[in-house]
Amino acid sequence: MERNDPRSRSDAYGSRINRSHSPLLANVVPWISIVICSILPIFPIAAALPMIPPLGLLMLLGWRLVRPGLLPVWAGMPLGLVDDLYSGQPFGFAIFTWSLIMLAIELIETRMPWRAFWQDWFTAGILITAYLFSGWLLSGGQPTIHSLVALVPQLVITILLFPVAARLVAKLDRLRLHRWRAV
Repeated sequence: MERNDPRSRSDAYGSRINRSHSPLLANVVPWISIVICSILPIFPIAAALPMIPPLGLLMLLGWRLVRPGLLPVWAGMPLGLVDDLYSGQPFGFAIFTWSLIMLAIELIETRMPWRAFWQDWFTAGILITAYLFSGWLLSGGQPTIHSLVALVPQLVITILLFPVAARLVAKLDRLRLHRWRAV
């Protein structure tokens, strides 16, 4: 085949055969993206109401639901530790809840291994609601009806941002598995 057209098995970067993805990039991208998204909510201006969604949780849900076998079940503990350092919740809250979320998703995946996106979105919506509601109860503030009503915009924004986080995870996954090096 190469005698007929020498460009048939190559592209702009060289040979299409014998190229592999970077193992370092393949293993680090999910962890780094969740850590960066856990740190991002501290940069906007503070408001009276909780409006900024928990971006680290969104990315954790995105990676776990879009790429099911990529993160291990125990990943909720170290990633929750990083989120606890920046979220403002009591220390240990994200460690505990993210670990429970990872266990819940693992249980769902054993029951329903093949799911559609709307089922993942529904699952993420339930887990986000449980996370924000438990954060509201355990934050140390007075749980009143007014503070619960103030939590609703953050809940709605977070649930509606899950498809954006899933799309970002898909793009990062393509970057993660891009073939960089020749074997």
